[in-house]
Amino acid sequence: MSSRHYPTVEKRAKAFNRSSYVNVPEDVDLFKALLHELGLTNEEKNFVEYRDNCARISKTNVYSLVVSEGNLWPVLAIQSGDFIYVCLPLVEQLLTPVPPLINVSSISEAFALLSGIMQFVNSGHNAEADVSSRLTQLPLLVTQACPLGSPVDTDFLALPDNLSNASANQSYKSPAWKTSKQKGKAQIEVYITEKVNSTQYDKGDDSDMWQVHGTVSCKCNLETISPNVIVGLNLPANGSPLQDILVHPCVTSIDSSMLISSSVAATDDSAFNGPYKFPFIPPFDLFQLCYYTSQVPVPPILGFYQLTDDGHQVQISVKLKLHESIKNGFDYCEAQIPFFNKGQIKHFEYKVSHGHLELSKEKSLVVWVIGQKFPKSLEISLSGTVTFLSEKHLNDPVDPICVGNTAYVKLSFRIPDYSLTGCYTDQHSVQVFSTAKPKILTSRELISADYFLWNSKAPAPIVCRSFFD
Repeated sequence: MSSRHYPTVEKRAKAFNRSSYVNVPEDVDLFKALLHELGLTNEEKNFVEYRDNCARISKTNVYSLVVSEGNLWPVLAIQSGDFIYVCLPLVEQLLTPVPPLINVSSISEAFALLSGIMQFVNSGHNAEADVSSRLTQLPLLVTQACPLGSPVDTDFLALPDNLSNASANQSYKSPAWKTSKQKGKAQIEVYITEKVNSTQYDKGDDSDMWQVHGTVSCKCNLETISPNVIVGLNLPANGSPLQDILVHPCVTSIDSSMLISSSVAATDDSAFNGPYKFPFIPPFDLFQLCYYTSQVPVPPILGFYQLTDDGHQVQISVKLKLHESIKNGFDYCEAQIPFFNKGQIKHFEYKVSHGHLELSKEKSLVVWVIGQKFPKSLEISLSGTVTFLSEKHLNDPVDPICVGNTAYVKLSFRIPDYSLTGCYTDQHSVQVFSTAKPKILTSRELISADYFLWNSKAPAPIVCRSFFD
C-alpha cells in the first residue's frame, strides 16, 4: 500500500468545511473502511442494510466512508485489476448538506489523476516484475505530477523520460518536484482541431443534425521551471459561442461563466461569447488544454442522397453543396457510397459533374473523390445505375441497419487553417510570464467525423433528437 498526504490541503479542507470537516484517518483505518464499503472483506460477506439494500444504486465511483469521526466524503475509488486507486478530493465549501458532484470541480481532477496513474501502472507487458518496477517509481512521479496537492500533469507516461533527460549541469537549483525540460529554442505550439458531425435526411419528418467538437492541444518548450502561460481563444464577430468546455487540470483559474455555458440549455441565456482565457502551468509534453462543443448555424456541406432498388439494379442520385461561408480549400474530400447486403457490383453506369469515382477491391463500395476544391458554383452531383452480381459471396459486406433501401453516403474531408466556429489563437493571445520570448506556432483544422447523408427514399435511424422536443 502506497499513499501520499498533503497537510496543506487538509488544512485548507478544514477551513472550507468548518464544522462538517472530518479528519483523514490513518492509512490502515481508511483502507479498512474502504474495503467495508466495497464489500471486499471476508467478515462482511453477509448482507449489510445501508450498503446492500435495493434502494441504493451506486452510479459513480465516489463513496462516503464510515470512519471513527463520522462520514468521510467524497472518496473516489476505482478498482482495476489487483489494485484499488483512491483519491480524496478537496471540497471548497461546507459538506452539509452534501453538495451535488457536478458542483465539486476537484472530482474531475481526481479522476484525471487516477486515470493517469492507472495508465502508467498498466502500461508495458504487464509482467509482475514490470508492475513492481512501476510501483517503485510511482511516489516520485506523483510528487512531480501533483507537487502541492493540485495536479499539474496527469500524463505519467511522459514523466519518466523527462526525469531521465534532465540536465545534470543546471546552474540553478530547481525544485525537487520539477526539472527543466527545454530542448532547443523556446517555443509554444497551439493546435485547434474541430470535428464536425452531421446527419442529414432531406425529409420533413426527421430533423437534420450537426454539431462541432473542438480540441485545443498545446506543447510548451520553455526553460523556466514553472512557467505561467495564458492561452486565449478568439472568435470573430459572427463566431459561434463555445459550450460544454472541459479544461485540463493544469489550468489554474477560469471564468465560471465559461464552464456553465451548456449546449443542452433550454434557452441561449447560458451562451458565453468570451473572452476565452486559460492560465496554466504547462505539463511536460503535448496535452489537451481544453475541449468544447458548439452549435454552428449551418453544416459545411449540405447534401441529399436518393436510392431506389429494382432487384439487381439500383438507381442513385447524390447532390452536394458547399456552403458559401466555408473555405473552399481541402486537403482531401470524398464521399463513400457503400452497398450493404446487395452483393458485388457488376457494372456502374454513371454521370458525375466533378471529381472521379473509384471502386473498392471488395466491389461493394464506390468512392467519389471530390478533390481539393468545389467548382465556382459550389454544387456538384452524381447520378447512375448500379448493377450487382446475382450470386452472393461470403465476404460481401452486410449490415443489420442498411436493409432494403435504407442506405447512406458518408463524407470525409479536412480543411486546413480553418475552423467552423471561427475560433483561432494568435501571438497576441498567448502570454508567457518569464524572461523567455518563445516562438508562437498556431494551427487549426476542420475534420469530418460522423458525417452521413441518409437515403431520403427510405426509413433511416434517428441518431439524435432534441431534449426539448
